[in-house]
Amino acid sequence: MPHPYTPEDYKRILETALLAAAEPLQLADLKKLFDEGFDDDTWRVLLNDLRTEWSNRGVELVQLAGGWRFQTKPEYQPYLDRLRNEKPPRYSRAVLETLAIIAYRQPVTRGDIEDIRGVAVSPNILKTLESRGWIDTVGHRDAPGRPALYATTKRFLDDLRLRSLSELPPLTEIERVMDLADAAQA
Repeated sequence: MPHPYTPEDYKRILETALLAAAEPLQLADLKKLFDEGFDDDTWRVLLNDLRTEWSNRGVELVQLAGGWRFQTKPEYQPYLDRLRNEKPPRYSRAVLETLAIIAYRQPVTRGDIEDIRGVAVSPNILKTLESRGWIDTVGHRDAPGRPALYATTKRFLDDLRLRSLSELPPLTEIERVMDLADAAQA
């Protein structure tokens, strides 16, 4: 591409990088694409222009906790699910309750989770959430035994299409959804 670049050239390069990326790209990563240094307003304009250009398609440009990425609009996901041979993973109520406690009360120890749930937490529950990349050990409490402190990850936020924990629904909504799921399984 000949120099100097036009704004359209910059947007096409950004678009190409974002479409080719397997994971969301942070702004710092996107800045590596160009020799020129832009101020944050210029980056915002370029990314918002790109978002607008894709607004009438089945894929959208979004900013998540992990950075910027193109993703399927939620209303088209059921059609794509038909192409998959495997079923999406189903999580037990215990796994979902544990995840909710970690998300809303982080950082928490296994003991904290057990106190809130009123039952013991199987190590397999925490392993399931860690293997999914949704929680991680972020430290250890300064208490006897130095129990691990768990918190959610950027991947958790990205998978739920959130930019921050403040976008989580109110706990009352979580309880309502879990009650509906229990009723559907009964």
